[in-house]
Amino acid sequence: MSNTKKTKSTGGVVVNNNGEVLVVNQWGKSWSLPKGHIDSGEDMISAAKREIYEESGIKEENLEFIKELGNYKRYKSGNDKSELKHIFMFLFKTNQTDLEPIDPHNPEARWIKKEKVADLLTIQKDKEFFKKIKNEI
Repeated sequence: MSNTKKTKSTGGVVVNNNGEVLVVNQWGKSWSLPKGHIDSGEDMISAAKREIYEESGIKEENLEFIKELGNYKRYKSGNDKSELKHIFMFLFKTNQTDLEPIDPHNPEARWIKKEKVADLLTIQKDKEFFKKIKNEI
């Protein structure tokens, strides 16, 4: 466990005008909320907006910051204990409905009804976090 790298990530729960939530496909094999590492010199909100843009194509100017949703920790994925991520999540609204991911590692993005999001998310800790904050969005 001592070789586990600790990192900070940030991302967002993005809601459109129909009340649907943005979910993104990572590496063509798992579903997640858009999030990722914070680059040097970035604040958390800017990093979240950049990650949302890269993973969905929603432009930063089309994202309205609403509030902080909290944070949680989880390992990189499944059984990969090489990285422990501390993930900070924010709520955004958008009027942009077209989704066109920029990042080749995130080949697909979808709008999903809020009630169905937790069922689609792949990683258990992501599911648990979404269930906790679902009524805040």
